[in-house]
This record gives sequence, structure tokens and C-alpha cells, in this order.
Amino acid sequence: MNNTLSRNNDRSSHLKMLATLGMLAAMAYVITFLCRVPIIPAVPFLDLEFKSAVILIGGFIYGPLPAFAVTVVVCFLEMLTFSSTGFIGFIMNVLATSAFVCPAAFIYKKKKKLTGAIIGLAAGTLLMTGVMLLWNYLVTPIYMHISREMIMPLLIPAFLPFNLIKGALNSSATLILYKFVVTALRKAKLLPRAGEESKKKTSTFISSLVLSIVVITTCVLVILAFNGIL
Repeated sequence: MNNTLSRNNDRSSHLKMLATLGMLAAMAYVITFLCRVPIIPAVPFLDLEFKSAVILIGGFIYGPLPAFAVTVVVCFLEMLTFSSTGFIGFIMNVLATSAFVCPAAFIYKKKKKLTGAIIGLAAGTLLMTGVMLLWNYLVTPIYMHISREMIMPLLIPAFLPFNLIKGALNSSATLILYKFVVTALRKAKLLPRAGEESKKKTSTFISSLVLSIVVITTCVLVILAFNGIL
């Protein structure tokens, strides 16, 4: 009897996880479809989008492997529908997104506190930036049919700030949205309910909100400066 109940509970938890990840994947896809903005004039083919923030919320809940699975699904759907970069774009998209979400989700899984989230987000941003500097150097010349000598001058003044800004803004969006998304999932009974909210949890959310606002403001000012508006 106990074994049957345990199996039913495991099956129910698994189905709830799949439903949650499916909804987050759908949200990430729609957000990417509706909001893609070039922010660095030197690399107009690179768009700022916020699917990584949505996918990372799933990663914070379930861990890095589910986050990677959602990343592949969302990037594959992009390739099949509105993306014009084909299979090469799909690979670059998976590399960039997973390099950001997987380390952040892994670190947060080990340290489920605001400090763990911040360390994870910083690590993900830096890893994504380093990975994409390398892969843009290797792959972008093939995709654009130009020499690597033409890409080299763009790596530091263009690709570097683009990925740092993208990581910082997606990190901020994750910190802001996480509490609201988790609360909605709990109300939908897709996640177990938490205990009473404590002053400490409220303080943590306020701290993450203030930090996010500072980061977003800084990134906006940098973007405006790059575009010659400031």
C-alpha cells in the first residue's frame, strides 16, 4: 500500500514538473518571439531577449538538467519558426543560453539563498560571455562568410559588452520574477506550498529588487551610451 502511494506521488510530482517546465518553455518562446532588440550598433545581428530569465526560473526550481532540456526545446522551436540563422544559430543559441542558466541553476541548487542566486547569476553571466567570445570568433565568420580577422576587432568592444549586458539584464529579470512565478505555480498546485512568509524572506525579496533595479538602470545607461544617446 505504501509503495503504491509512493509511486503515485512520484508520478504526480513528475507530471507536475513536466507541466511546469512546459509552461515555462512556452513563456520563454513567446517572450523571445515578441521581444528581440538589437542594443549594440556594431553587432546588429545580435538581439537582446529574455528567454534565459524564464528558463532559469525553472532551473532554480528543478536544477540545471531540466533547464538545459527546456533550453534545447525553446531554441529548436525558434529555429523552426522565426529564426533566420538556421542550424548554426540554433547551436549558438543553445550554447549561450545553457552557459548562462546551467551554472546559475547548479550553484543555486547547492546554496538556496539570495547569495547563492547572485553568485550563480554572476558565474553564469561570466561563463556565457567567455563562451560566446570564443564561439563567435570561431563560428560567426563561417556564418557571415567573412574572415576571422574581421571579427577580431569586434570581440572586445562589441561582443563582450553585449553578452555582459544580456546576462546582467536576464539576471535582474530572474531575481524580480522568481517570487511571482513561484507564487503563481503554488496557487496552481504545481509546486508545494511554502510555510508562512517571514520578515527575512520579505527582506530578501526587497534586497533582490533593489539590486535588480540598480543593475537594470546601469545597463540601460550603457546601452544609451553605445547608441550615442548619452
